[in-house]
Amino acid sequence: MTGTADMRETLRQMIAVLQAERQALAGLDLDAIMGCAADKIALCGTLDSSGPFESDFPLGEECRGLLDAARRLNEVNRQVRNLIAANVAARLDALTGSPALYRSGLAANPAYAYAAPHS
Repeated sequence: MTGTADMRETLRQMIAVLQAERQALAGLDLDAIMGCAADKIALCGTLDSSGPFESDFPLGEECRGLLDAARRLNEVNRQVRNLIAANVAARLDALTGSPALYRSGLAANPAYAYAAPHS
């Protein structure tokens, strides 16, 4: 297999793992989330060991599309993880009655403000 074909296959696997991670996040399945994290690390290692792609061979449109899709999926998953963390923090603060350590972070990013406890 050529370097492009290897990269294409690895990127397809990464997209599948990112989609599985999204499902795991939606179901709050910690074992699946941790499994996806391990798979992502392994796939990143595979991509890293392939070397710099641009100097070895040009990336085709399919590889560029797969890279873009993986980048977008990873960003969405990151935002979901942050929302879950903000909701957990807000619930813990409500239970303990103590103020949030990172309260100014919620004001700095209004996208996460809805996770704050409602009175």
